[in-house]
Order: sequence, then C-alpha cells, then structure tokens
Amino acid sequence: MRFLEAVAIAFYRTFGITQPSQQRLRRAVWFLMGILVLILAAFAAAGIVIFHSM
Repeated sequence: MRFLEAVAIAFYRTFGITQPSQQRLRRAVWFLMGILVLILAAFAAAGIVIFHSM
C-alpha cells in the first residue's frame, strides 16, 4: 500500500494537482490498485488465450 500511496503522491506532484486529504488519497490508492489488478488480469487472460490457441 505504501508503494501505491507514493505513486499517487508523485502523480499529484508531477501534474501540479492540489494535494488531497488523507481520505481522498486513500481512495486514489484503492483506485490505482484496482486498475493494476485489472491490467494484470487482462494480461493473464490474453496469455491464456494465446497459449491455448497455439
């Protein structure tokens, strides 16, 4: 979680967005984690499809 929190803070600082409250930062971290899980699931599904089509 700390890694994703650091990523969220870096995102806010990079794009000059106002630093959010602790609650909103936590929501952003959960959002990032959800997106990462979806991306990994998509890669896994694509890999399985490619593997079974060979």
